[in-house]
Amino acid sequence: MAKNTQNTPQLNKKETFLKALEANLGNIKESCKATNIHRRTYYLWVEKDKKFKEECNSVQEGLIDLAESQLLTKIKNGDITAIIFFLKCRAKSRGYNERTELELIRPIKEIDFEDI
Repeated sequence: MAKNTQNTPQLNKKETFLKALEANLGNIKESCKATNIHRRTYYLWVEKDKKFKEECNSVQEGLIDLAESQLLTKIKNGDITAIIFFLKCRAKSRGYNERTELELIRPIKEIDFEDI
């Protein structure tokens, strides 16, 4: 459910939308409903207003920071699922992965597969 924000005369629609975006944890649909704008309007603003786009990205980055801090709290509390997730994402170089990734250092046509 959308969290409404107060639309005071000194705030323009974009500022009101940004407050709604933060209150709705980055949910564009709910933020559009809360500020009574069409979703297409949001995308036009993003396309034409560099500052607005940067501010929307900043809200998203803040949410990532929040999620990371929550994950780290779970890790500190010994949550095994959080620990495994973290290791699979951040410790691949130490062998914490489920698949092997192969990086080609020369074109595939130059590799002699009979030697493998």
